[in-house]
Amino acid sequence: MAILELKDIHKSFRDNVVLDGIDLSVNKGDIIGIVGPSGTGKSTLLRSINLLERPEQGEIQFEDITIPLPLKSKDRKKVTELRKRIGMVFQRFYLFEHKTALQNVMEGLITVQKKSRQEAEKLALEALENVGLKAWQNHYPRHMSGGQQQRVAIARTLAMRPDIVLLDEPTSALDPELVTEVLTTIKQIAEQGYTMLLVSHEMDFVSKISTRVIFLDGGKIIEDGSPSEVFRHPKSDRAKEFFEKMNKLKEPDYFI
Repeated sequence: MAILELKDIHKSFRDNVVLDGIDLSVNKGDIIGIVGPSGTGKSTLLRSINLLERPEQGEIQFEDITIPLPLKSKDRKKVTELRKRIGMVFQRFYLFEHKTALQNVMEGLITVQKKSRQEAEKLALEALENVGLKAWQNHYPRHMSGGQQQRVAIARTLAMRPDIVLLDEPTSALDPELVTEVLTTIKQIAEQGYTMLLVSHEMDFVSKISTRVIFLDGGKIIEDGSPSEVFRHPKSDRAKEFFEKMNKLKEPDYFI
């Protein structure tokens, strides 16, 4: 049964149509990889789900919350409730530099969920342990690698106990050698049963972790199926062309 449905979502930036009538149904436990060319609306789609971007047309249905678009002032409480239940991990870490890892993870629990400091600390420590950083709880972001900072950001999201986790290119700001530790963390939380939507250029990772893959181009979903169907047997010429180019990029330029 779907816990999230997007219906006829449209989003433009001036004359540039970024999302052009998106329909998407997400079931509990889905791990949906979102792939496609750069600039085709992948990040905008994620940001539209929790209304960081505000579509001009459509409807968002999340369990018992229905939000018609464009947004009206009377729906502000619904937006707040939606954001409490959908967590997001961004390309950048957005950690507070003057707070420790533990304090960063506790922040939303105290300010948004109104937890007591004692309960917030307990939940934050559990989340840091989940991403392998409990021992780093008293370190400040400046003393941590980019990969560790992103894992703290993931812990911050998980501590809020979201129903859905959105991940927007979570490794794009990292040095190549730090990518693996973050992907390993994402794989571990996926195995815990979270419902996830992941935008990433790490195609091999997306193909292995996802239960379902959608391919966006020109603001439309033109492929939607299992990883095998989309990556190996795409139906559209555009997806075939895209994956052929991606495969060529992985081929060595020369042989010794």
